[in-house]
Amino acid sequence: MIGSAPLCDDSDVLEFRRADAAAPPAADLIEAMVAEMVPLYGNINVPEAPSATPAEMGPPGGSFVVGYEDGEPICGGGVKRLPDGACEIKRMYVVPQARGRGIAKALLVALEDEARALGYSTARLDTGPQQPHAERMYRSAGYQDIGNFNANPFASYWGEKRL
Repeated sequence: MIGSAPLCDDSDVLEFRRADAAAPPAADLIEAMVAEMVPLYGNINVPEAPSATPAEMGPPGGSFVVGYEDGEPICGGGVKRLPDGACEIKRMYVVPQARGRGIAKALLVALEDEARALGYSTARLDTGPQQPHAERMYRSAGYQDIGNFNANPFASYWGEKRL
């Protein structure tokens, strides 16, 4: 276990653990996230989009974190190294039945903590126009608007935060 966070109703605790992004449950969460994007943007795993491979979200420069509630994996996300020494937060996902309880915010904090543990002082991320809720969450978490750092054809918001 790398950490835990109380949920917004204080009735449950979310436990975060590092995981191999190429193996379940992390791979299942990534697959669900990518499938959920298809109706919004089409296939996001295309050569023109920024990569987020299991190897990139693994040691030594990356990590993938899975959040568990009552032993069940309910969220996940990754950190990958960028060429300039910052990191990018990738593939954040919360299962539909767990949404609306502050889990995405807790996951973002866990990913920022993981980025700090990997030695990063700056985190970047992006989101698309069909996900205004994600953009609002990132802004409220302290991400500042920046330019299109990763040439993501599906994104409309790019943010950066000093860790």
